This record gives sequence, C-alpha cells and structure tokens, in this order.
Amino acid sequence: MNSQSPALSDLLSLKGRRALVVGGAGLLGSQISEVLAEMGATVVVASRDAQKCQAFIDDLKARYPGDHGALQIDMLDADSVNACIQSFTDQGPMNILVNCAWSGAKNSLETIDEADWVYDIDMSLNGVFRVVKASIPALRETKGVILNIASMYGHVAPDYRLYDGKTYANPPSYGAAKAGVLQFTRYLASFLSPDGIRANCLSPGPFPYPSTIAAAPEFIGRLAAKNPLNRIGTPHEIKGAAALLCSDASSYMTGQNICVDGGWAAW
Repeated sequence: MNSQSPALSDLLSLKGRRALVVGGAGLLGSQISEVLAEMGATVVVASRDAQKCQAFIDDLKARYPGDHGALQIDMLDADSVNACIQSFTDQGPMNILVNCAWSGAKNSLETIDEADWVYDIDMSLNGVFRVVKASIPALRETKGVILNIASMYGHVAPDYRLYDGKTYANPPSYGAAKAGVLQFTRYLASFLSPDGIRANCLSPGPFPYPSTIAAAPEFIGRLAAKNPLNRIGTPHEIKGAAALLCSDASSYMTGQNICVDGGWAAW
C-alpha cells in the first residue's frame, strides 16, 4: 500500500480557496455554489441580478458560514466583466472560475430570428470568452481551475419528436454556443497548461425548471422516456461532478467533458 497516497477527503477539500461562480444563483449554478461552499471554499456568485445573488448568498452563509459574497456582472459588456473580475481579485486570489450563466428566448428553427441568434451566441459563448480572458492573470497566480458548463446539446442534436412548437423548444443558437464552449475549453486546456491552469466542461442533460415540470407533464414524460435512466435530472445531481472537476480530485484531468445526463448521449 502506498502510504503517500493522499486521502480522498483531502483531495476534495477546498479550504482556503476562493471561487467565482458566474450564474451561481441559478437552477444548476446554485447547486455548484453550494457544493463548493460545503467543501470549504469561499464562494462569490455573480450575475446581472445583484439582488438575487445577494439573497442566495445570505442563505448560503446561514448554512455554510464564510466570507461569501455577491457581485454584479453583465457578460455582454466587457467593461462590466472586467470590473467584476477586478472586484473579486481585490478581495483575494481566484482559485476556481465557474461559468454557468445563461439567458435567452425559447425558439425553434422556424421562429428564431437573427437578433435572437446573435444575442444567444454573445451571451453563451462570447460571454464565457470575456470572463475567462479577464480571469487568466488571476488564475495564473494560483494555478487555478476553470469549469465551463456546456450542455448535452453541445454534442448531440435535440430529437425533434420531443418538441411541439417553440414553447419548450431548445433553440439552435443554444446548441451552437455550447458546442463552441466545449471546443473553447479544449483550447484553454491546451494553451493554459504551461501555466498549470486546468480547464474542463460539465454537460448537463435534462434538468427542466420547476415551472416547466408543473406546466408540461406530457413534455416531461417525453424527456424521461428518451433517457436510459427513464427520468429527468434533479438539480443536486450536478454536485458530484462539479466537486470532482473543481478540486484536486481531478488534478490529472484537463480538456475533458463530463456528461451528467442520465445516459442521454449514450444511445
């Protein structure tokens, strides 16, 4: 037995580390923020909705005491991105960067127009670029970790039989942007490796919003039946993969994409 092998609990510990989670108060981002705090990290969440972020942080502090915080960021605005990163680094080092923000309209191929396409690409792909670009100097100092949240629809196409009209459709711009995030992450893994920075992706499968679950049971049933596990995901099920990719438990992993999709892309 190798007595020098570190304990898994030590590899998973994030004590003394600081994490910026962009989109960290959303459906899945909140679960990532929570697990990082649970593992000992100081967590700062950022989005355009500063009040939502602060309310989330107040709740997080009650459960996981620490110097957690909230910042405002507009990923469409380079000045806002730079100001957010500067505010974060003014308070301490950046060990972990998570990009989990998204916004956009529901659209089918028939209904999407150029304005929606441009907005979605700018938010979901260009926004990730802006945040990462502004964070590289800080991540170099700590040999930090980047986790970008992509999607199953970044590497497989939606099954048209699941969708009826635009109400719950997955817009083509979303999949195109997330495919770009996957490849951008591989690029980062390659070109930032000399700096000791690791970059990985996590691709969630079907994690519908509670409002969709309540309003569209037949649609949810179609999603569940499509999946090998025959169900949709519960938000907390993202936490294990996020814990792995943000910690030293994945210290020999970079440029990878972990699918948390119930087996969606396996058949």
